[in-house]
Amino acid sequence: MLSFILLLLTTLLLSGCTDKESELTLAVGGAPAEVERWEEIIREFENIERIRVRIIRQPADTDLRRQNLVLALRSKKKDPDIFLMDIAWVSQFIESGWLTEIKGIDISPFFESAIRVDQKGERVFAVPLYVDCGLLYYREDLLKEYNCGLPSTWEQLVECALRVQQGEREKGRKDFYGYVWQGAQYEGLICNFLELSAGTGGGFEDLDSQGNLKALIMMRDMIHRFQISPPNTYTEMKEEEARIFFQMGKAMFERNWPYAWKLHNSESSPIRGKVGVTLLPKFRDGDHASCLGGWHLGISIYSDKKGEALKLVRYLTSKEVQIKLARKLGWNPARKDVYDELIKEQPHMKAVLRSCEKAVSRPAIPYYSQMSEVLRKHLNAVLANRIPPARALEQARREIERLNEMYR
Repeated sequence: MLSFILLLLTTLLLSGCTDKESELTLAVGGAPAEVERWEEIIREFENIERIRVRIIRQPADTDLRRQNLVLALRSKKKDPDIFLMDIAWVSQFIESGWLTEIKGIDISPFFESAIRVDQKGERVFAVPLYVDCGLLYYREDLLKEYNCGLPSTWEQLVECALRVQQGEREKGRKDFYGYVWQGAQYEGLICNFLELSAGTGGGFEDLDSQGNLKALIMMRDMIHRFQISPPNTYTEMKEEEARIFFQMGKAMFERNWPYAWKLHNSESSPIRGKVGVTLLPKFRDGDHASCLGGWHLGISIYSDKKGEALKLVRYLTSKEVQIKLARKLGWNPARKDVYDELIKEQPHMKAVLRSCEKAVSRPAIPYYSQMSEVLRKHLNAVLANRIPPARALEQARREIERLNEMYR
């Protein structure tokens, strides 16, 4: 009898180990509600493919998520098998040799600017799950009240913002501003800078170019000369700070990502039904541009379940699931071929599609994070009025040139 019990316990222990070993692991982060939606999607996949998947919850903070993944990959751990990467990390992960080459997935439906980040030559090492692109939110009611046309240029935005701001302050709303955006010293500042500079000949290739100078002067002037942006723009304004400020009815225009649409139109939002969304403006002699963001799926080179992992990647990037993720999580599909259906349900997605088609990516280099830290430091100093724009760009160029030499 004793021997039978021992045998039974051993069998149970072994089967438990086998079950755990047979699990596919997926690392995701975000808010609790987001993770709950992930669990629904994964259950559907398990029922179809008969492959067990364990979700590894990561922190909501993007930098912490990256650190956790880097530690696991440097330690050559088998788990997680699959993980999400911010678009800015992909190049580093590819160059570090941490990603498995992805084969057998048709990449033609994806936004070209997004899938290009995932490639090294002709080889594909990741697949975009969803994309992000900067948008201009505006108050439709105030646009009509103050007889402003929808601004197509930055110059028009400043003109309308000043008109509305003055009118609202004359009504006693001293804390009302014309335009809120992300100017704090973090990655969002790089995105805002790129959106102004890329459409006018600027960018990362030639940092102290006239296009970059024009963009940076405009960003500084919005705070200090025109005063249409709050004084704390360069100290505190990130995505949520700008979103909340606009949603409280304290701004005419807001630059933010597509996620803000759903929140602006939630039942508790004071501006529900009063918000419009469109492309970010351009300069008169330039073109519209939007910073490309989003998250990409990668399979660890150390995974011992690469075949099962590929099935999950293929499932998550399928047309059907991309539509589900858009409906349930409000994500913007990485596949262009699903937007026609979504636009019928959510007309604002037309602006998202147009913006993402105008999206430009940040440099796909393995040391991008170091480059970003250098540039955001100098950009923020200009916004704080501590240094002239031309000198800041020149200093940033010199420091980044030294970085280039170091990593060659």
